[in-house]
Amino acid sequence: MRKFPVFALSLLFLLRLDIFAQSTALTLDDAVNLAIENNLNLQKHRIDLAASGYSERNLWAEIFPTVNASAGVGYTTNLFSDIQPLRSGRNYNIGFGINLGLNAGIPYTMRNIRLAHQGNILRYEDAKNQLSIHVTKIFYALVAEQNNLLLLNEVFDLAQRQFTRSETLFRNGLVGELSLTQSRLALENARYNLSAARISYENNMFDFLAMIGIQSGGSITLSGNVSIVKIEADAEALINKYLNMRPDISRIRQEIERFHNMQIQAVMQNRAPSLNLSLDWGSSAFNPFADSLSASARVNIPIDPWIPGTSRNQVIQRASDSTEKAKLDLEMTENAARTQIRSLSTMLRNSWDSIRIARLGLEAAQRNYQLTEQGFLNGVIEALTLQDSRNNMANARQRLLQAELSYFNMILDLSAALNIDWKNFIENHGAPNEEN
Repeated sequence: MRKFPVFALSLLFLLRLDIFAQSTALTLDDAVNLAIENNLNLQKHRIDLAASGYSERNLWAEIFPTVNASAGVGYTTNLFSDIQPLRSGRNYNIGFGINLGLNAGIPYTMRNIRLAHQGNILRYEDAKNQLSIHVTKIFYALVAEQNNLLLLNEVFDLAQRQFTRSETLFRNGLVGELSLTQSRLALENARYNLSAARISYENNMFDFLAMIGIQSGGSITLSGNVSIVKIEADAEALINKYLNMRPDISRIRQEIERFHNMQIQAVMQNRAPSLNLSLDWGSSAFNPFADSLSASARVNIPIDPWIPGTSRNQVIQRASDSTEKAKLDLEMTENAARTQIRSLSTMLRNSWDSIRIARLGLEAAQRNYQLTEQGFLNGVIEALTLQDSRNNMANARQRLLQAELSYFNMILDLSAALNIDWKNFIENHGAPNEEN
């Protein structure tokens, strides 16, 4: 009966995956939630988080005394001498002891335990955010591949219709054999490109589903589109507003505080007087029965930590050095973060120009294909020219897809660098009247 809950949970999990495997659409939110639930690195972070949380909830353990109990049995008799003979036989003894050590560094130890737990929370949230960004990038890359498959399928249909028309014109003696051969070659190239893209998409899709924890081979499509909005990214304003929200900077600030506490803790533990209280009680069943009770209180006043160069004096100095190094790490991280935000903001502005150029290129390629197709039907354009025009239109669409995907990935990278949700980033910094 104790195995039933585990079995039931496993069954529910498998049913959930089976539902996804049989469904026809997988949303981004579903993919992110599954990835967070099944990612092994996040599971390790959750273990660390639970352990540090347990320590943080039991700070009283730092002042809890050492408690020992003992029990023994022995046998006593004379071996070589019968002078002052002992009564032979077994004897029993039991003991109980409590020892409490107090020093001025304990409060700082407790503070560092709290900071360690807060640091694990930051690491877990940062790892979860990074995984979410990674899944989002792959999700929309696959969406772009889906759109590319639709494009290639459209190109294949155009090539097939063109080959059918060429066959009809050839039978009627209106085009030559070369034109028919070129149409057949264009059709086979379109068929090959579509097949290769489909195989690549299926492999990438399989890897993605395995990453988020879906092992079934059911037919799944991704529900979503890459929404492109021009972002007005003022680097300096973003730095002033969001820099301190970055998890790496927050962690280093916590490290500085932790090292500072360790420095004070080292001073208190090594230089401040400490108090030790102990209580011991024991009894023996040796005839006649006897017991004893002892208690002591001892104050230790350290001297050697005050002498420069001694071992415990060096411990204090190393703690101070760690604090200074952490402050330098903070400065370097802040400088690197500012550079990253400025670079991504500049790249985002330049990338929008590439999208506008790609859109104009697609409009020109579509118009050129329309005119070329009309000329071919009128007999003034060769099939090879029509094929080139069709390929140019397909390439223009692919360039636009890649430009939009690249721009969207930069939005994700910049929002990750600012440690804010990318949807909120688009909503708050998107240009309101810009054509999408």
